[in-house]
Amino acid sequence: MFLKHNKWALLWALLIFVLCMIPGRDLPKISWLENFGFDKLIHAGLFFVLVVLFVRGFSEQQLKNYPKITALLICVAYGGVLEILQGVLFIERSADVYDFIANSCGSILGIFFFKAINEKILSKFIR
Repeated sequence: MFLKHNKWALLWALLIFVLCMIPGRDLPKISWLENFGFDKLIHAGLFFVLVVLFVRGFSEQQLKNYPKITALLICVAYGGVLEILQGVLFIERSADVYDFIANSCGSILGIFFFKAINEKILSKFIR
């Protein structure tokens, strides 16, 4: 049941994991975007999508009572684990508390905008 309803969220989480594993030297450098905190917007956007996908999946299964809280806790924890892994395991990556904050902010925003995103976008593409 869990896999059936959360396959899109799990695939998105896998994409985030793969992106976090990419060595720093292989990431594109666009210096002028760094001045605007573009990296943090990417982090927030990735986790915004992740929490929305999890809330949708949890809403369709037996977690109907607390899908938003459950999704938020999972996404914040996942963001924290990824930052720790970047600090201790991944090559040429480092843990960054501000990335974790961006991940968490994106997750929180996803909770607030879930209803609109689900009605206008997800319901048309995910059945």
